[in-house]
Parts: sequence; structure tokens; C-alpha cells
Amino acid sequence: MTVDDRRQRERTARRQLIVATARDLAEQEGWDAVTTRRLSTEIEYSQPVIYKHFTSMEDLMDAVALEGFSELAESLGAARRDGPPGDALRRVAHAFMSFAAENPALYDAMFSRTTRLRFGAPDSPAALVAGFEELRQAIVDSTTTTSPEVETLTEVIWSALHGLTTLARGGRLRLGLDRERIELLVGHFVSGRSVVIPGS
Repeated sequence: MTVDDRRQRERTARRQLIVATARDLAEQEGWDAVTTRRLSTEIEYSQPVIYKHFTSMEDLMDAVALEGFSELAESLGAARRDGPPGDALRRVAHAFMSFAAENPALYDAMFSRTTRLRFGAPDSPAALVAGFEELRQAIVDSTTTTSPEVETLTEVIWSALHGLTTLARGGRLRLGLDRERIELLVGHFVSGRSVVIPGS
């Protein structure tokens, strides 16, 4: 290994440690606890070292969110492939809700906190596109829709899942009915009929 290779590996490891520490702090104490001063104390790096990797907290938040979207895509992909295609949307919907429940601070970084990441754009990062694509493929697998507007249907279901997640976490829905809500949502799209989108 060359000196440059070793330095790059060390730099990558430092960056990952900063991201992991930020995530751990946020899950334990909330995002308000994640400051450069606190990170510096936790990982024993000076603040200037942290700023070499992330010029602002916004940069760090974007990195956390991207990591979260990669993990979400993996989770949704594993659920989609783990059974018959006709039931893929149901499995993916449950996986989405489980991911949010198991990683509340990470989910907030991805979906609720301010970010500079561009969604639904030609230059959207691959990690953002991957999770959306897993849900889109689950819809294709589970329904008979042939609409060229399947992306719009994916956005609607994505929004519904996020809405259910957010309302449930905020105590705005009755307790213990998450599974029933997903069944009702998915049932509208996997009943064996084609989904027709107005104007398509």
C-alpha cells in the first residue's frame, strides 16, 4: 500500500467515525446534542480536524442522510426479494415502517430535518434514487399497472408511508394499528386490478 493509499484510507475512516458518532449521539440524545464541540469531545479529534471533513453541520447532516438512504434501500431491497413478487409491496411497506421505528434520529435526518440534498431531480444522489427504485419495483411486482406514470404512484405510496410513520411517531394515531393501516394501504393497490392514473 502506498503512502497516499494509506492516507486516503485513514481519511475515510476518520470521516466514517465522525458520521457514526453523530448518528449515535442523535439516537441517544437528539440532534440538538450533535455539535462540533461535542463530536470533538466524543471522538477526541480537534474541531479543525472535523471541519476538514465537514465544513458545516449541514455537510455532516447530508452525509448522515445519504448513509441512511443507502441503508433504507438495502432494507427495502431485501424485503422486496424475500418472497413472492405479488406480495412485494406489502413486505416493502412493513420494512419502511420498521426502518423508521428502529432508527428515529436517522429517519429525521433523511426526511424531516433541513437538507441540501436534491430529491426527484436528474442529479439526485444515487442513494436517494435507490430507495425510491426499490419501492417502485415493488409496486411493479405487486400490481398489474402498466402506466407510464408509475413514478407518480410510487411518490403517492412513499408519501403515505411517510405520513403514517410521522403521525404514529408523534402520537397522532391510535396505538397498535400500524399493521392494519399498512394492510389497508397496500390492499388498494394489490387487488389484482390495474392502477389507472388520471391523464396517463
